[in-house]
Amino acid sequence: MNISMAYIDAVHHCSTYSDKGEKKNMAATQFQAVDARRCFPCWDEPALKATFKITLENIPSELTALSNMPVSEEKVHGHLKTVHFEESILMSTYLVAIVVGLFDYIEDTTDDGIKVRSYCPVGKSDKGKFALDIAMKTLSFFKMYFSTPYPLPKMDMVAVPEFSDAAMENYGLITFRESELLLDELHSAAANIQRLTIVVAHEVAHHWFGNLVTMEWWTDLWLNEGFATWVSYLVTDKLFPEWNIWNRFLQETEDGLQMDALEKSHPIEIEISRAREVLEYFDDISYRKGCSVIRMLTNFLGDEIFQKSLALYTKKFRFSNAKTEDLWKVIAETSGVEVDKIMNMWTKQKGYPVITAKLKGTTCEFEQTHFLSSALDSDAQWIVPVTLCVSSYENQKKFLLEAKNGQLDIGDIENIEENWWIKINVHQAGFYRVKYDDDLEAQLRKAVASNYLSASDEFGILDDAFALCEACLTPFSSLLHLMDMYRKDLEYIVLIRLINMCYSASRIIRDAIPDLESNLKQFFTSLLQPHAEKLGWDAVPGESQLDELKREQVLTALANLDHLQTKEEAINRFQAYLEDKNTSLLPVNTRKAAYVAVMRNTSSADKTGLRWLQKLYKEVDAVQEKTRILRCIGSSPDPAIVSEVLDFMLSDEVPQQDIVYVLRVLSWEGRAMAWMWLKENWDLILKKWGKETLLTYFIRDIITPFCSDDVADEAEVFFGGDDTLPSIALTLKQSLEKVRIKARWVEHIKQEKQLLVALVERLASK
Repeated sequence: MNISMAYIDAVHHCSTYSDKGEKKNMAATQFQAVDARRCFPCWDEPALKATFKITLENIPSELTALSNMPVSEEKVHGHLKTVHFEESILMSTYLVAIVVGLFDYIEDTTDDGIKVRSYCPVGKSDKGKFALDIAMKTLSFFKMYFSTPYPLPKMDMVAVPEFSDAAMENYGLITFRESELLLDELHSAAANIQRLTIVVAHEVAHHWFGNLVTMEWWTDLWLNEGFATWVSYLVTDKLFPEWNIWNRFLQETEDGLQMDALEKSHPIEIEISRAREVLEYFDDISYRKGCSVIRMLTNFLGDEIFQKSLALYTKKFRFSNAKTEDLWKVIAETSGVEVDKIMNMWTKQKGYPVITAKLKGTTCEFEQTHFLSSALDSDAQWIVPVTLCVSSYENQKKFLLEAKNGQLDIGDIENIEENWWIKINVHQAGFYRVKYDDDLEAQLRKAVASNYLSASDEFGILDDAFALCEACLTPFSSLLHLMDMYRKDLEYIVLIRLINMCYSASRIIRDAIPDLESNLKQFFTSLLQPHAEKLGWDAVPGESQLDELKREQVLTALANLDHLQTKEEAINRFQAYLEDKNTSLLPVNTRKAAYVAVMRNTSSADKTGLRWLQKLYKEVDAVQEKTRILRCIGSSPDPAIVSEVLDFMLSDEVPQQDIVYVLRVLSWEGRAMAWMWLKENWDLILKKWGKETLLTYFIRDIITPFCSDDVADEAEVFFGGDDTLPSIALTLKQSLEKVRIKARWVEHIKQEKQLLVALVERLASK
């Protein structure tokens, strides 16, 4: 098929970028899920695979033209050219891609002759080297893991300046946001490096799970996204074992658990009647619950059996399509386990269980119920692969909880040892929560204090406790007592969960018992300050990447909690950075804390901090630094400044896809202003983002900070009730449910006021 340059621009968008102050354009297609039909006539469904022979006409001769396959012929006609590409392998229409623009590139070739390139903005090809290295290594790993070679002669990765998604796995031509492909050593923090690794690995993995073997219909989207997410962590762990990346994976599980605790959640396998509906389901269920139940199944079956099953599945369905039951059938044949009987409950119904555990003599009793943050009743049940360890990780047990109730004999541990403990859901490998009886909980807290547990289990105890408290199943005072047990040296994943709980608890208490805010912040500061003192502001030669991550998070948290000494030090170092961008006083892993501190000190009476960050945003060239600034610029406690920041976000100075960075971190104090601003600007927002999935971020990030049924009612009316735009309907329902859950939590906390006043005062004085 022949496609003209003008037609590419018409069916997608012409991405604009600045090259040495001069505005230039490039074209990049994005066909997933149903936009290939807008570019060329086709049966635009994933199961109807075809081969494609593409020719691009009227391409300016100085530009590079790319597609899924290598160029077979190029003919120049004056200032224009025609580019012919080789015929593709069998593939789905949504994976066809075309990119035209001005690039530099860096390349390498795998041992089996696959040419891999990173296409970068002119003059920045060195920024693509890290991603190129990751792609080379992951191609080799996946060829081995799936026992199937990469099927194309080349793989191109392209940085697109204006791109709404993080990346897209087009066959042989992966497109990325610039921030997800380019690595600037001066401006990339440890978190950027880990994120880039996982994103590149995720997109390369799709060439097996998604491209080579494609879901038959969008109902099985999770087969693409859940598996690509899970295997991206698998390969990252092989490449960088020192990162302990499976601990970071717990954040994926946490996000999945939070979303799936909503009554307005949905099953992993969701019925899609019209293809365009699937755009709302590229969410935490398809990605994060999907990858988490895969990890749970892998843990239950064992790594070797699971790998063998995936290799057989890939060979059986390559260049074809599959459904979820096809995967279960292959795994069952390999393992001898009735996998479909277990897993259908996890993929065909929404939600997950909370398992209540009680110890009676030598017997541990279990009862499962559907966990909902709203505490609504449900009769749903699952077959749960339960794991537990008794006083030691060497003493592990596992069994299937196949009914509502179950029990397991664990021996007479109470009479054998004083410091006994039982941890259920070992290393948080299962997609469920656990509620312990008082005795089991008391022993677990002692185990936390004595450092008997792994970081993943310390994380899990915190995460489950917070969810149970938010659902009003345990008191707020109990949550604070537990957090106090973590007054010790913590690994990164545990520290970040503790920090996020400090954020959430300090916000909810402002609505429930405002008088406690100051003392509660003081308590949280006392938990975090020892970590800041140990890590310091300055990088230590030879320190681990995990220490770099901890430094960034803990200093940023103290700045957000308005810790005076942290803010003063941050602003002094920021001033030195403004005077000398090469200063060692503000290394990349501390800039986020400095930017937050600057904005926490910014008000209508003194806008200096905002002007500094806006000026820095305009001057800096590195995309990582630009996004870092956007992630902090909405932190001011002054609502008027938040409104000004939102106006800045709408301006041409901020690329349209980057609104997500600003919206995610608007200050709690600015939430009412943000809601007012959204209502006033809704027509303009609809005009700019009405056809983009980015529209949902305005709903989620501006509505969910509230804890009021009245605001939920107002928002429901504003967005049209039953006549809500279909593209935002699910996000709106979920956001309103989150607001109502927190409103209920506020009332529950108020009932503890007398107890909490005394407790928080005591904790703050430690």
